[in-house]
Amino acid sequence: MTFLPVIPTAGIVGWRFLQRTYDAQLQAFSTSAVNDRDTQYFVENIRNVRSAKDLVSDRRLLQVALGAFGLDGDLDNRYFIQKVLSDGTSSDDALANRLADSRYREFSEAFGLGPGEVRKTALITDMEKIAQKNVVARFESSVGEADDSMRIALFAQHALKDLAGQSGSETKKWYDLMSLPPLRSMMETALGLPASFGQLDIDKQLDVFRDKLSRVTGSPNLSQFVDADAIAELTDTYLARTQIAQMQSSISPAQTALILLGAAS
Repeated sequence: MTFLPVIPTAGIVGWRFLQRTYDAQLQAFSTSAVNDRDTQYFVENIRNVRSAKDLVSDRRLLQVALGAFGLDGDLDNRYFIQKVLSDGTSSDDALANRLADSRYREFSEAFGLGPGEVRKTALITDMEKIAQKNVVARFESSVGEADDSMRIALFAQHALKDLAGQSGSETKKWYDLMSLPPLRSMMETALGLPASFGQLDIDKQLDVFRDKLSRVTGSPNLSQFVDADAIAELTDTYLARTQIAQMQSSISPAQTALILLGAAS
């Protein structure tokens, strides 16, 4: 039987419980029969993959590979994924570099199956990390079945820190964030942006994001999120606003203010 994550309640209280029990819950989830079998199969067989075609031809390998990057929805899009892998990322016109979602670029880079690239499928340590990333992503998805805001919050704990620590300009980091649906959703909610926000010109969105973040945290820069405390504060704000949106029809303005104050304390 697959282990199901335990989330006793929504909002910040439920998040605190999930944080306290995360290691134990993830361990139990990782060692469940399905996850253990898939991890072992991937680690034992990925070394035999020498081309993009090899990878997409093995559904079990592909499922783990895509899942590690949150792209498991593309499991049946074999020709598309083969193109992403076979193009690599060295060329500006490679498919992964032309897609808005930066996860495809990370996915292609992780295996090195493009022209002139160093193949990484024989690097056992790297492949073991990908297998573990898949388990973490599956755990987050399982959490999302109970509470999608918790899934996004879990994703942000590592993805936002990784993005903040990347080299490159702040502008590039913002565009990368906007290309990652979970992080974008979290930031929009935490900053109180309306559903219509995504219809604005992309450069205008960047200006608004920076302005709103500066008002909330005192800085418009994503590099501030290399600090775990900064991520924790943003996460609490996100969860508080999510809970308010869910309860808005049945609570008073005074109760709304109390929830926001609790998130800020």
